[in-house]
Amino acid sequence: MIVSDGVSALVRAAADAVRSSVGERAGDVVEDALHRTLEHTITIEDDGTAFVITGDIPAMWMRDSTTQMLPYLRLVQAAGPSATAPLATGARELADVLVAVARRQFASIAHDPYANAFNRGPTGAHYDDRDLCDDPTVWEQKYEVDSLAYPVQFAAAVHRASGRTDHLGPEAHAVARTIVDQLRLETDHERSPYRFVRDVPEPTETLVRDGRGTPVAVTGMTWCGFRPSDDACTYGYNVPENLHAASALGDLATLAADVWSDDALAADATALREGILRGVSEHGVVPHPRDPDARIYAYEVDGLGGVVLMDDANTPSLLSLPLDAPDVLDPSVAAATRAFALGPDNPYWFSGAVAAGIGSPHTEPHRVWPIALAVEGLTGTPSRRLELLDVLLGTDAGTGRMHESFDVDDPSAFSRPWFSWADAMFCELAFAAVADAGASITSAPSVAEVTT
Repeated sequence: MIVSDGVSALVRAAADAVRSSVGERAGDVVEDALHRTLEHTITIEDDGTAFVITGDIPAMWMRDSTTQMLPYLRLVQAAGPSATAPLATGARELADVLVAVARRQFASIAHDPYANAFNRGPTGAHYDDRDLCDDPTVWEQKYEVDSLAYPVQFAAAVHRASGRTDHLGPEAHAVARTIVDQLRLETDHERSPYRFVRDVPEPTETLVRDGRGTPVAVTGMTWCGFRPSDDACTYGYNVPENLHAASALGDLATLAADVWSDDALAADATALREGILRGVSEHGVVPHPRDPDARIYAYEVDGLGGVVLMDDANTPSLLSLPLDAPDVLDPSVAAATRAFALGPDNPYWFSGAVAAGIGSPHTEPHRVWPIALAVEGLTGTPSRRLELLDVLLGTDAGTGRMHESFDVDDPSAFSRPWFSWADAMFCELAFAAVADAGASITSAPSVAEVTT
């Protein structure tokens, strides 16, 4: 049973800390969200792995299943070895769940390292039956670099938070080699076997050139077919994805050296990381559109002169880089990029009567995403965190849940009635506000310290 007495006690303690520091309703939303994800998205399998659905879609994304677990990772680390029963019992049981999720992620990558989402088994279910990939275990084979980077970061974070290594056995070691080899192969995408074709008119749902995507130069960066939104990349080098991958490769190199004693893998991961960062520095840092003296990270480039200037609510994003890739950022470029992303120069920043924030071309215009509002708070000041918690509580359309997106003038117009990733990010923001207040139990280290 995932929600045991110990786990319930740990969740209640965290929610009570939110109630004391932020308010009664915020604590109620946190407690409900944490229980809902545990009770209704996670299935512990006979093989000891855990399958995690997104909420209202019955498939497991590598990205979503990582971000959905972040609040529990924080609880495990916050409880610590000195916690008394039943909190210590709850932390150990939650650690069991996190290990099971990490093991399932590695097993999924071993099955198909190009896929972004998987079925619980070989059910034959697909997002769209017209795709080239007809693997019955794969829900969708949109290649997104974060599908490799997030599981690496998550596995390393579980190891740091719990001291556990049972998710880092021979299969994980082999998958780590697969990840490095694939990211390196995709630095020269013309050599890649990967193709994605969906016979639909929407350009965001397929790749041009018979599934290869738009042409790119060899730059040192690693190619990505689709954005974290699952929309096709305009240009194949998504800069947030590349910085995220570089950060994850640092974690992978550490695991290779410290856990697997594989110096060759550590060296390969480090060399790839350095090449990606050189590529971003040379091609992915561009002038601000209205201030040529300021330099910002582009959203996408092709190494041939093509540049997309925008940010998207889905992470890794330009806004989320201090959370997803804090160790590889240029501080001045990151600061200018944040200002760009959170204003009208970003074509997907919307402002209205009830909210202002970042949306996505994946959803309708004039809709912001609670995920992006939470990320803005997590990367902002303590006072801004409290402001955005109020905004999120006031824009849930009375449901007590965080949605995918909502209209900036009318929050009753929203998409996805149950989006577990968004619930998790609200919890993360609330926990960060508790930490700002110096409270116990959930006053864990910062999100960057947990995830890097």
